[in-house]
Amino acid sequence: MLPPLQALAEGDEHNARDLRDQLDRTFDLTDADRHELLPSGKQPVFDGRVGWAKTYLEKAGLLSTSRRGWYRITDAGRSVLAKNPERIDKQYLLQFESFRVFASRATDEPQGTTESPEEKSTPEVTPEEALERAHKEIRAKVETELLDAVGKASPRFFKKLVVELLVQMGYGGSLEDAGRALGRSHDGGIDGIIKEDHLGLDAIYVQAKRWQNNVGRPDVQAFAGSLEGERARKGVFITTSSFSSEARDYVKRIEKKIVLIDGRQLASLMVDFSIGVNTVSTYEIKRVDTDYFAEE
Repeated sequence: MLPPLQALAEGDEHNARDLRDQLDRTFDLTDADRHELLPSGKQPVFDGRVGWAKTYLEKAGLLSTSRRGWYRITDAGRSVLAKNPERIDKQYLLQFESFRVFASRATDEPQGTTESPEEKSTPEVTPEEALERAHKEIRAKVETELLDAVGKASPRFFKKLVVELLVQMGYGGSLEDAGRALGRSHDGGIDGIIKEDHLGLDAIYVQAKRWQNNVGRPDVQAFAGSLEGERARKGVFITTSSFSSEARDYVKRIEKKIVLIDGRQLASLMVDFSIGVNTVSTYEIKRVDTDYFAEE
């Protein structure tokens, strides 16, 4: 948080965009760095960090909001810079009473509580980043457990799972239609034929294999040959294991459109479309609507 305070050292007021641009030049960020998004894809990491740095510095009384969206360094902020601190982090800001009040309200801890040695050595992240990282870790754990459960399920249950997932994704028409299509016996390595949409304007041929071993090019090539025999143009090959690089390269070069879904992607899709999982908690992240407070 030292660079944002230094950027305001001259005393002139800066708006949020100017401050971000100045820090962009200070850190010599690449375009990729500047536009790196949080896992949710909804906010740039850099913008979030600058925003929280402004909030923390303001709560500590080191900068103030001169008018909506404009910031200015305070006398307390100049006093801090005069001491030439090596860095300013949350631990440093706890020396200011106003920040301790803010921090205790945010964490529900008694005022004056300090971070543990482990927290001091951990690189600081914004609350949004911490929440996104925690969500990512929880999701990875759930996906791993899902894939393990799918691997232990019977072939019949696996086919039922595939039906529910495809229908939830918008394919196959109704559950009854898709279940009947994937439940029939087909020749040539095809497990079923489902509607591409509810109207059945096109058909998608499905291969669903609950395998442990890697799926190679010969297996995928055989599936493509089955599509050729049916004069079909689209297919989905789903497996609980993985596909070899040769298999993936093969589907990129052929005219048929074949989508390969391996175990990891299958688990991810199950989470996205709520197959085999349920919601435990939901958190809403809100921010102040500054337009609401704009007086005419």
